[in-house]
Amino acid sequence: MGTAAGTQVLSSLPLQVLLYLNGWYLAAFFLVQLALYIYKSQVLPYPGGDLAAEIVILLLILVLEALRQYFGRKGNLTARKLTMLVSLVLAAPVALGCLYLMLWQTYVLRLEFILSVLQLAFLVLQFVLSIVAIIVFARSESYN
Repeated sequence: MGTAAGTQVLSSLPLQVLLYLNGWYLAAFFLVQLALYIYKSQVLPYPGGDLAAEIVILLLILVLEALRQYFGRKGNLTARKLTMLVSLVLAAPVALGCLYLMLWQTYVLRLEFILSVLQLAFLVLQFVLSIVAIIVFARSESYN
């Protein structure tokens, strides 16, 4: 698809929309998880430093996911493969963090499970669309 200047638009609109929506979801995810940790700290008996460790994991997920989304947006809009690859690499620790929140934390509430499944769904969809975008970027370079 050409533009008025005769250059080709390589960015993936579905990927960009998913990254935008996931940005809003990340904020809601973090706030709800934080509220749930406050609730669980008042109602449930946590052994040792488990609560603090789980909050640190949540903060790491927040930082890594924000970086992943930043690199994904910039890589998609500028059609840079390396930036998109950084976004793909950051998806692995975020997915592990979500799996931890979903399966392995001390107490897993049903709402936490659902929130983590939705976050993983965003990750998987964005991972697939990012790979497709990288392939499109690579093919366009070979034709130039």
